[in-house]
Amino acid sequence: MGERRDRGGPDLNAEAAPALSIVVPVYNEGENVVPTLRGVVEHTHARPLEVLVVHDMDEDTTVPVVKRLQSEMPELRLHRNTIGRGVLNAIKSGLAAARAPYVLVTMGDGSDDASDIDSMFGLARDGADVVAGSRYMRGGHQVGGPLLKRTMSRTAGLSLHWLGGLPIHDATSNFRLYSKRLLNQVTIESHGGFELGLELTVKAYRLGLRLGEVPTTWRDRTAGESRFKLWQWLPRYLHWYWRGIGGRFTANR
Repeated sequence: MGERRDRGGPDLNAEAAPALSIVVPVYNEGENVVPTLRGVVEHTHARPLEVLVVHDMDEDTTVPVVKRLQSEMPELRLHRNTIGRGVLNAIKSGLAAARAPYVLVTMGDGSDDASDIDSMFGLARDGADVVAGSRYMRGGHQVGGPLLKRTMSRTAGLSLHWLGGLPIHDATSNFRLYSKRLLNQVTIESHGGFELGLELTVKAYRLGLRLGEVPTTWRDRTAGESRFKLWQWLPRYLHWYWRGIGGRFTANR
């Protein structure tokens, strides 16, 4: 299992492999993470289920909270990210440690709607290798957040759909479900931030794999501090954006 290090959770190695793994990267969320984790476990009906709460350091304020919750939610596992600090490495570490054939990524700040996980899992079991929680398809919504960020995200998602041919409308959200089949085929090249979701979506499309989406509502966090760095990460988003635009001419070839 490589770099996986379990802290304080039940020994799942002796149990059946989970049907679904959910990766939740956190950074000093403390008590803020409680409603997120409760929502994930209560709204997700796939079983066996593992929820990997990925933290960079043992001193993270989220750690004691998760340890307390494990007595009532044995699905929770603490996973120490040893690749390197930062949200990208936390997600990569969680994806590598996940044991299920399907892995979903959701943020620890409560911005994603856990009630949509079952629908996403259903599409994956029907054959989709990437399933996006989509803010920009019919029925999807985005509540709050900086206007510039919202505008750029919507423009990127819809232009990749209409010009690049991606069969989804929201390319930049990280509320995504991936098949292990995809994860085992690709090498992650992202090295900074949240562009990982865009990278894996573009690569799946260019490989000719199936993509799906379900409408979701994203809500800007109400507590804590966002780690999204728009101007620092924009060039990396643009790299995968242009790869996506070109994918219409190279997919399945």
